[in-house]
Amino acid sequence: MKNTFLLTFALILLAGSPLKAQEKEEAATLNKVVNTLKERITLAGYAQLGYTYDDAAKKMNTFDIKRIIFMAHGKITDRWTCDFMYDFYNGGMLLEVYTDYRILPGLKVRIGEFKVPYTIENELSPTTVELINCYSQSVCYLAGVSGSDVACGMTSGRDIGAMVHGGLLNDLLCYKLAIMNGQGLNIKDKNNQKDIVGNLMVNPLKWLSVGGTGHAIADSEITGIRAGENYTKNRWSIGGIITTTSFSLRSEYLAGKDGGVKSDGFYATGCYRMLRNFDLVASYDYFNANKAVSRKQTNYIAGLQYWFYPKCRLQAQYTFCDRNKGKDSNLFQAQVQVRF
Repeated sequence: MKNTFLLTFALILLAGSPLKAQEKEEAATLNKVVNTLKERITLAGYAQLGYTYDDAAKKMNTFDIKRIIFMAHGKITDRWTCDFMYDFYNGGMLLEVYTDYRILPGLKVRIGEFKVPYTIENELSPTTVELINCYSQSVCYLAGVSGSDVACGMTSGRDIGAMVHGGLLNDLLCYKLAIMNGQGLNIKDKNNQKDIVGNLMVNPLKWLSVGGTGHAIADSEITGIRAGENYTKNRWSIGGIITTTSFSLRSEYLAGKDGGVKSDGFYATGCYRMLRNFDLVASYDYFNANKAVSRKQTNYIAGLQYWFYPKCRLQAQYTFCDRNKGKDSNLFQAQVQVRF
């Protein structure tokens, strides 16, 4: 009886050993997968919330949400990456999804939906731009950021296409050359033409141009272009950035031609570090949407921002809107930005 018991106990131990070994192997495999994902996938996000008072024709007095953004960056191989960006605010919208592949040092290729490499400001993140409204009037109109150009629509400065890009001489010379649909966010091309976008930066100066044929999605009072019409759409800009430990200045001249209507604009935005984590912000922003009839507006902006945590800040700004046609107005804004 004793021998039988010992034999049975030994068999149980022998049977359990493979199970424990298998469990350890599965746990090790799971840990390896988790560690690999931690090394290869980076998650980030931010939100911008605030208050706006505007005494323009359509008066506004409201708390508001500007953006709720989620971002993911994946490293597939040492040469191959993928990026994803989604805005959860106002029903949700896919902003970016693209993949980059490094062919050679200084030569990458990108395909997908991403920021059009036109203007300095358009490619800057709202988390780093000094102004609560983010972008100047000319960038909002000519890059399609805000939808102020109704024929182009609100594209948030993004489009679908392919691009070659890179940096040479330790990034002293950076270039981008893209072919885009010209239609904006999450939309297939609606004509047989493509936009060609060139971008050349010789630090700290930058020159950019966009040329192509647009397909109007709505009637434009400014240009006279009608919905469904194909029209010539050309833009170019030149600008520069100066950055020191306590001061930064970004300035750019932009011009466009939609059909036969010419437009141009200029902005200069400066930021001065007064005290630890406190910045004084000022900006001059001019735009003429139709030079033939002088459809121009100049915004004078002043404000403060306080960085209470890395990439997190409080902002307060005042804007005086000087309109050539129409009533001048005052804009007061406050915003809190949190990012992880």
